[in-house]
Amino acid sequence: MLTTLRIRNLALVADLTLELSPGLNVLTGETGAGKSVILGALSLVLGQRADRSLIRSGADACTVEAVFEVGSHGRVVPDPELLANLGVEPCEGGQLILKRTFSAAGTNRQFVNGSPTSLATLAEVAGGLVDLHGPHDHQSLLKSSRQLAILDAFGGLGPTRTAFSELVQQRDRLEAARLALVVDEQAYARQLDLLRFQVREIAEARLREDEEVQIEQEHQRSANAARLLELAQGAVGLLAENEEAILTRLGAVGRLLQEMQRLDGSVASLGGQQEAAVSTLRDLQVELSRYLDSVEVDPARLGELEERLNLLQNLKRKYGHTVGDVLNFGREAQAKLELLEGRDAEVSRLEAERARLMVEIQRAGQELSAARRKLVAKLSKSVSRELNALGFRQSHFEVALTQDDTPTLTGFDLCEFQFAPNPGEPARPLRAIASSGELARVMLALKTVLAAEDEVPVLVFDEVDANVGGETAGAVGAKLRQIAAQHQVLCITHLAPVAAAGQAHFVVSKEVKAGRTESLVHRLDRATRIEELARMLGGTSAAARRHAEELLGA
Repeated sequence: MLTTLRIRNLALVADLTLELSPGLNVLTGETGAGKSVILGALSLVLGQRADRSLIRSGADACTVEAVFEVGSHGRVVPDPELLANLGVEPCEGGQLILKRTFSAAGTNRQFVNGSPTSLATLAEVAGGLVDLHGPHDHQSLLKSSRQLAILDAFGGLGPTRTAFSELVQQRDRLEAARLALVVDEQAYARQLDLLRFQVREIAEARLREDEEVQIEQEHQRSANAARLLELAQGAVGLLAENEEAILTRLGAVGRLLQEMQRLDGSVASLGGQQEAAVSTLRDLQVELSRYLDSVEVDPARLGELEERLNLLQNLKRKYGHTVGDVLNFGREAQAKLELLEGRDAEVSRLEAERARLMVEIQRAGQELSAARRKLVAKLSKSVSRELNALGFRQSHFEVALTQDDTPTLTGFDLCEFQFAPNPGEPARPLRAIASSGELARVMLALKTVLAAEDEVPVLVFDEVDANVGGETAGAVGAKLRQIAAQHQVLCITHLAPVAAAGQAHFVVSKEVKAGRTESLVHRLDRATRIEELARMLGGTSAAARRHAEELLGA
């Protein structure tokens, strides 16, 4: 459920915190008081596009924060795995915290559980939390795809529908693979020639992934061979090959130390250190001599190394940044070449697999259609019953199913909701006859019927009671409360019978503070609720108050 909605500097709102309850929450107030701002703020924190002109005059930025209680029972929304995949901190203490800030300067920042994130990620996390129905959202009922989704939800056909969709997607992938092979002969020949050249060029290079570093090192050594010989010979000469050599001088040092030891036995350790130094330097002399033997000035080898390096650079320019990338490209090109060279056999295989899938699609599609046909009468009857309670005493609601020869992701069926609001009239498609008030009540009837199957935990209704009154208004309130037994519901209403059905009642008002108009919200207790209901009924007379008390009592 949505527990807290805090809004700062949005339109007429300076700083407003709404603490909501489980069940049916109703918001009332005079027209223009700011009720729509609250729904607009909720839309913003759910990831909808921001209109910076709504930032409160004089403020630099607007902030909306929503706190949801999640995972207390049933299905956890949002899925913890989804949060982890999106790089978002997990919910702690059973709370999901969404925050949205945007400024007049154009900066836009979003947070999920304190983690900064993108607007797309915010929208994905919030996607399954709230179903918001404003005056224009009822228009979704006019789409055949939406009507078919409602029918499937009513019958719990989601898994069957998903399985069918996967079959169609698999068929589409096979068809794409087949079309990629079936090209004109000139294009086919050019592609074969190119792949053969690429495979041959890479294969003939006989590459090894680790060779580039080794060749570069050898090339550097070979290119500097003459200088390396000169330096090594100089070092050997300084060590041992002339009268002033280091080892010759160390020998003289040794003789002096021996004489010192004869006179003073305490300096014996110095002789050991001299011997160790001599041993180390002789080892160095041996290694330098070996190095001199290994260094060879070989212009031919240098040319070979330069040629190899040029080949590697050329291949990397064509096929990848590293030798490993070039080898991977070669393997992929080889696989494509084998596929193209066996084109006819592969096309035949794909066509056979596609034919098998089409048989499976036909079977699964007919099973899905049969399941839907069994639901039509049940859904029609259930919605008609709810519409009857909402004031359409003799209305008639029908679900018409037709089939197309070409399967889509949702099956072979086309769905059309039909409605006859008045007796003696034939049922016609919703898009042809329904007014906004009728659409609102049809949506409410469907929501009532689908309440048990609907997985969205928070439902928001704005002006669901448009163009209704009297006894029908009471029925609308009863339906909202019925839905609220399985969902948290937030409803903006101008009708007292609807407001009286709420389990929590908030009033939105405008006040002038320090010369500025602000929208405020207050939760009502029983006494102040009677006053608000009386106002909605037309005044503060004793009769209006009695009527308000009767509505609450009912």
